[in-house]
Amino acid sequence: MPFLIRASIFFIGLVAFLTILYVARGIIVPIVFAVIIAIVLHPVVNFFIRMKINRIIAITITFSLAFIVIAALGALIVSQVSRFSESWPLLVDKFTEMLNESITGLSGYLDINPVKIHDWILKTKDEFINSGSAMIGQTLVAVGGVVVVLLLVPTYVFMILYYHPLIIEFIYRLFGKGNHSQVREIVTQTKTVIQRYLVGLLIEVVIIAVLDSTALFILGIQYAILLGIIGALLNMIPYIGGLVAVAIPMMIAIATKTSGWYALYVLIFYYIIQLIDNNLIVPVIVSSKVKINALFSIIVVIAANALWGIPGMFLSIPLLAIVKLIFDHIEPFKPWGFLLGDTMPRELKIKPLINKILK
Repeated sequence: MPFLIRASIFFIGLVAFLTILYVARGIIVPIVFAVIIAIVLHPVVNFFIRMKINRIIAITITFSLAFIVIAALGALIVSQVSRFSESWPLLVDKFTEMLNESITGLSGYLDINPVKIHDWILKTKDEFINSGSAMIGQTLVAVGGVVVVLLLVPTYVFMILYYHPLIIEFIYRLFGKGNHSQVREIVTQTKTVIQRYLVGLLIEVVIIAVLDSTALFILGIQYAILLGIIGALLNMIPYIGGLVAVAIPMMIAIATKTSGWYALYVLIFYYIIQLIDNNLIVPVIVSSKVKINALFSIIVVIAANALWGIPGMFLSIPLLAIVKLIFDHIEPFKPWGFLLGDTMPRELKIKPLINKILK
């Protein structure tokens, strides 16, 4: 088949696939979350099954343990968000006061009349408070909608864990009896690496949340726990998430502390934590086998945000890692897995090549 025809078919199929992902995002996103959660919980379910416990009871016990952890974390986040929303007008007042002082100081040097600027600030302050309150309200409504959708996730997770043997057998039959050994090897290796990666990613989030919260507690920054958890979650989004994660506590430090040095201290602490994360936590805990290059990480995060919004941003990197792992274990797709990875090929040695040609 000519290249142009193959390329046309590929792009038409890609557009159709992305359209389906966008139109059916309300159905697909909960299922994707359920699959990822099921992959993480499957080793725990297997542990109870090996202890001769019925599969349904094993899944129920695993669900109960996971629910206790999630409920405790959710209660902590809700209490912190409630405190933050109550302090929002005070933060706006402090930001306004600091801005007024800055404008008054600069107006003398730049020969600008500060009265008009101050009038504009007073006029827009109430609008900013109202917009901030409305934004918090809209966020809570959006979160409520997400919670309603995520009520389906436990059902999906339960069914995926229960029918796991059926799904695996379907994969074997899909590729025929002659390929059973190869398919079994690919499925086993890919599932093991994915489980290790996702569990490592979860451990990384917990460690980063503890380190961020501890650093903010040491500096006496308000809402340390909430900011630490937000920073750990944003840390899953490469590059963009890290910048937002450090910008938020720096702004809180500027608004709540008498000295601007605290914002610099926050930046230093977060930079040290990022070094620890990049050089110790990710290689040792998350696994050095899964490396996604920066180009495709940013592209996938932006594309997932356009398709599925904020949930897509958090799902993008785990999904890309899963796709890369699958590509790495299937021969025809190994070049694509190499393209997604972060392993640079050895540079071509120009001088020896030129000398060889000249001889």
